[in-house]
Amino acid sequence: MKLPRRQFLHLAATAAALPFAPRVARAQAYPTRPVRIVVGYPPGGATDAMARLIAQQLSERLGQQFIVDNRPGPGGNIGTEAVVRSQPDGYTLLLIFSGNAINATFYDKLDFNFIRDIRPVASIARSPFVMEVHPSVPVKTVPEFIAYAKANPGKVRMASNGNGTTAHVTGELFKLMTGVDMVHVPYRGPEPALADLLAGKAQVRFGIPLESMEYIKTGKLSVLAVTTAARSEMLPNIPTVGEFVPGYEASAFFGIGAPKNAPTETIQILNKVINQVLADPKMKARIADMGDTVLPGSPADFGRLITDETEKWGKVIRAANVKAD
Repeated sequence: MKLPRRQFLHLAATAAALPFAPRVARAQAYPTRPVRIVVGYPPGGATDAMARLIAQQLSERLGQQFIVDNRPGPGGNIGTEAVVRSQPDGYTLLLIFSGNAINATFYDKLDFNFIRDIRPVASIARSPFVMEVHPSVPVKTVPEFIAYAKANPGKVRMASNGNGTTAHVTGELFKLMTGVDMVHVPYRGPEPALADLLAGKAQVRFGIPLESMEYIKTGKLSVLAVTTAARSEMLPNIPTVGEFVPGYEASAFFGIGAPKNAPTETIQILNKVINQVLADPKMKARIADMGDTVLPGSPADFGRLITDETEKWGKVIRAANVKAD
């Protein structure tokens, strides 16, 4: 989920420009030193941008530096394992992404159990995907696309950001629920996937709106629908897939986690402050500009979301026989 450099720099600059918020009580026991937020993906992506946005706000409100620590690796697993193995003192946190819920089934052998070994702290946001097609595909709506794909079995190429990514399984869920036969073509990230979609070498892609918004605005790509249950504030006139395929919903989510034995008091402090951040109108607007919707809630709420998403994508991966490379 790597964002174009121009968009990433804009997000980072805007995060830094957000007004300083009042700090919580200075006498609190946590934090007394800098805190790391581990991101299992390279700098410049959507997960990295979200981590830096939240780190900036936590630093200002809690009076200690929150540092983003990128630990890229397959599906974010290297970063996740680093947090699982860290001291459970609340000073090493994980930027949780929906890929963590997918990995539990997608990878046969992991040296950790995500649900068991990572303690939910707070959810941050949910992000839709857009179902986008090359203009050469003679369709304007989801029903027309389904009819076209069924009339051309095995000829529609579905580009994704990589095998087992959230974008990939979002497309696999669409295939399962509509019965269409599309050929999955995985790429190493959004940029090469977009390049081939723009060139007409692929016909359809499920992607994060920010990744392709400039091409959507200029008509180089057509958007048929968004994948969330509700319409997107960024694209309010675009229908959801679920309006044509009842029960369909897919989205990415972001949140913060900690090692399983992290202190309860620390979890409560972080959850409270993150929810305060998400209630700030300026933060809501900033996250909306990224194409996302704030997702406040308790640690238990976030835990239920992770469990539900893990079960959901596990069923899709098994039904579609998705395998790791």
